[in-house]
Amino acid sequence: MPLLQVDALSRSFQSTRALANATLTIDAGEIVALMGANGAGKSTLVKILSGVLPADSGTITLNGQAYTPRTPADAAAAGVVTVHQSTDLVGAAGLTVADTLLLTRFTQRGQPFFVSRTGIRRQAQAILDTAGFDLPLDRDFADLTAADRQLVAIARALADRADLLILDEPTASLSIAESQRLFDILKRLRDGGLAILYISHRTADLQAIANRVLVMRGGAVAGAFQHPIDFNAAIETMIGRKLQSARPGIRIPEGPPVFEMRDAQLKPGAIPFDLTVHTGEVVAITGVLGAGKSRLLSAIFGAGRLTAGEMYLHGRRHRPATPAQAIATGVAMAAEDRHRSSLMPAGWPGSSLAATVSLPHLAKWYPHGLLFGGREQREAEKAIDRLRIKASGPHAPIGSLSGGNQQKAVLARWEAEPSLLLLLDEPFQGVDVGARHDIIQAIRSRNDRATLIATSDPEEAYEVADRILVMDHHSLAAAPNGAPSRLPQERHA
Repeated sequence: MPLLQVDALSRSFQSTRALANATLTIDAGEIVALMGANGAGKSTLVKILSGVLPADSGTITLNGQAYTPRTPADAAAAGVVTVHQSTDLVGAAGLTVADTLLLTRFTQRGQPFFVSRTGIRRQAQAILDTAGFDLPLDRDFADLTAADRQLVAIARALADRADLLILDEPTASLSIAESQRLFDILKRLRDGGLAILYISHRTADLQAIANRVLVMRGGAVAGAFQHPIDFNAAIETMIGRKLQSARPGIRIPEGPPVFEMRDAQLKPGAIPFDLTVHTGEVVAITGVLGAGKSRLLSAIFGAGRLTAGEMYLHGRRHRPATPAQAIATGVAMAAEDRHRSSLMPAGWPGSSLAATVSLPHLAKWYPHGLLFGGREQREAEKAIDRLRIKASGPHAPIGSLSGGNQQKAVLARWEAEPSLLLLLDEPFQGVDVGARHDIIQAIRSRNDRATLIATSDPEEAYEVADRILVMDHHSLAAAPNGAPSRLPQERHA
């Protein structure tokens, strides 16, 4: 008998059917991965399993008993605990790791009115010992790495006697080493009998961790794949069409570079480096979190500064004081957090798809200050067609689009006007495989500009780039033996 059985589960939001007779099973002691394009129904399924939303119809059984949680507390009490991508709600500044591990216990009935620090540490250590985790009990939760915050959340879930652990994009903010550490822990927990539902867009994660992969499309489970996973078949099932290569071949640039950095130093003490990028070339910079990739792009875009060195754009000295100056010279950038850097909040002027595309070009398109809608509507319509943006139309609220389609709108903004150099910081974060495929095709189809991409995922770098550079300790210098070198470590993809 499976631990969890979902039969014909459906849920609608007004005229939109988010789940359509979804059916699946999960056994104790296995890791089941859930793949699907944005809007395929994954989040709705998880919210129902977590007690956040009720289903319209269908049945769920857990350990052979009917399972109908009305709140996340109901779900946790039944043995289903969800660890979300963001750990902001797991703990807070001022709480120690020990405090955070015991938060849910503090709210339970029957707990003593007074608690001692010694008692808190003793109970918290018992939780860590049971989970097999080694975490600093007295450290402030706010000072933990993203990986350790995830472990705190998982340890607390195990302390709540979880039978099913649901993980939503757990490696989105983790380095490769941190991700591997998490994988090792999850495999140990699986071998101990825990069932894990693992949601991720990263195929490398799923190949490393999953016993099975379930693919959702249109609110239903459209396919199931056993390990080792045939990801070409899985992705084709997910997007409903044959997968064509987004990478037609490596381009070897000719002629002078469009952008150069000479003896560039990103922070005091870092090894200076050189960098050249040519027109028509896509260069990816990869490395662990904190290696300096975002700082590099910010310096090029005028949102940061070099400590030393020079930059040149088409042979002319390039040192913009502001992003506006960088844009005026032909440099465009989509920053890492699109919600904070590129999208307007719901209800604000500029929160539609068309306005998102037009925002940095308003002064050029409407020099007299009168905002006639024709130009931005035409550009949005072209973007919908070119980038396969799923939206009701040019004036669709940007908040109504899935994460992948929002990212396409941000890219469309810089497709609307010519540029010499396009900077993309983690452009595939929170983007499903189908949308990533479309974005890569759009990036590589342009031969009239250079593109520089920062990504922490080597798989993404390989998919998109003609050339891959490795950044470490704020420098593009890493010799094969680990000693510093002034020459970039690179390989043709």
